[in-house]
Amino acid sequence: MIHDFDKSCESISYIYKFSFKDGREKEFMVNLERKTLEQIERPDETYPDWARLDNHTCPNCPLTGEEWCPTAVCVSDLIEFVGDTYSYEDVYVEVKTNNRTYSKDTSVQKGVSSLLGIYMSTSGCPVLAKLKPMVRYHLPFASLGENSYRVLSMYLVAQYFARKRGEESDWDLEKLSGMYDEIHVVNKSFWQRLSHLNFKDAGVNALIMLDNSASHIVFQIDEGQLSEIEFLCDKYFD
Repeated sequence: MIHDFDKSCESISYIYKFSFKDGREKEFMVNLERKTLEQIERPDETYPDWARLDNHTCPNCPLTGEEWCPTAVCVSDLIEFVGDTYSYEDVYVEVKTNNRTYSKDTSVQKGVSSLLGIYMSTSGCPVLAKLKPMVRYHLPFASLGENSYRVLSMYLVAQYFARKRGEESDWDLEKLSGMYDEIHVVNKSFWQRLSHLNFKDAGVNALIMLDNSASHIVFQIDEGQLSEIEFLCDKYFD
């Protein structure tokens, strides 16, 4: 299959291809509007019952009157695909973006976790929407250190633009932990949703990995453990 990644197009595309040793292959393509980072609407289809909004609804969910959880709808194909797969199984993952291609021999949970980060942030969930800038500069298979740097960069850039608009800026990162506390509530509720399915653990553990990455960032901030990143900026100081 050939995909056109013309930079002049109005969409940003991420293509994840999973190739298993037993010959199974599956490709997931996420198309996002370049300006809004909203997922380009997919054709109507039938979703599984576990994707309904009233199934383990997040306590902080602001959506009312909706039949389907937007995040569950977005990830349903992925979760169903790995439903018969254990998290530790080996898989070759190739990721094509508009600008470059990544590939890695890894575990299913790591590959799925990386894709979940895109789906969940751009699904239309109001709580997870603040992570959209991370998706614009998505880094597949990112380490904890890389994610920490990207999150801090994203948040501080947002504060810069808030100041330019005359709004209050959180240069001391005081509200970042609170933002991730809300994200953790969503992740926990989604974990409960998936854990009640008669699936193997690939999907659940992929979500746990995603949440652990967020918890690591909050821990670093709360405990003042950003010295490694501070060292990188040494040349900016007198």
